[in-house]
Amino acid sequence: MDKGTVRVHENAGADAAAAVRHARFGRLPEPVRVEDMVEERPAVAPDPARNAFDPDEWLVRYCL
Repeated sequence: MDKGTVRVHENAGADAAAAVRHARFGRLPEPVRVEDMVEERPAVAPDPARNAFDPDEWLVRYCL
């Protein structure tokens, strides 16, 4: 086998690999907006009993 023939086959494989690489990675992905990167959710579910305390009710109940 001639060394020149082997090199032709190696270049063909490299060119094919380069074409596959360019087809996959040849362009940048679409830009992502900052609003789409951040998701805002409350850390815990709101507790309805948290704001149910009435300080005036305590005064009326124990001081009068």
